Amino acid sequence: RTLQQGLGAVSFASPGDQARHASFVLAPQFPVPLTNDAGQTSVYVDLVPRLIAQLTADYSIDRNRLYTTGQSGGCMTSIALGIAQPDLFAATLCVAGQWDPAAVAPLAATNFWAIVSEDDAKAYPGMTAIMETLAANGATITRGSLDARATDEDMAEAVAAIRAEGAGSNVFFTTFTAGSVLPEGGAASPGAGHVNTWPYAYAIPALR
Repeated sequence: RTLQQGLGAVSFASPGDQARHASFVLAPQFPVPLTNDAGQTSVYVDLVPRLIAQLTADYSIDRNRLYTTGQSGGCMTSIALGIAQPDLFAATLCVAGQWDPAAVAPLAATNFWAIVSEDDAKAYPGMTAIMETLAANGATITRGSLDARATDEDMAEAVAAIRAEGAGSNVFFTTFTAGSVLPEGGAASPGAGHVNTWPYAYAIPALR
């Protein structure tokens, strides 16, 4: 299920990505949900750093270049881990998630990129609130918007422009413009702006 639900793991493990950025890709699967919308976490979240420590001992993995990413619940898990251990990851890429904004201050000094659709009823306002907390705690934030249906060339240029504008930033908040992730001709169901963000976000080579 972890590999089938979205592109969060398989995109980084693809032959093309491995040729450009060789890496060890860990996509753990657990018997219970790791987090929920109430900001509660399973005990399994505490096991992830221990799993990573074991893998870095067993394999040739650079401890200074550990990264975490996730969509929806995976995004929230990455946030929870970043709050608990702000020095564990070199950077975090969060897709379509949220958390209690009152708890995220430890992330203000980390490298953090969040991407969410403006049509996501929960994650968009939730992540916007997180950005307010990070800014209040000293984060330098660059904001930008993307058309999820842009051509590969236009998307690459747009992401490059955001990165260039934020050369001195440690936090990026990028939104997909309203309507761009929604299926053409389909009804905009309450969850459509959420689940349809996942494949678009991880399909952007410049973002990865």
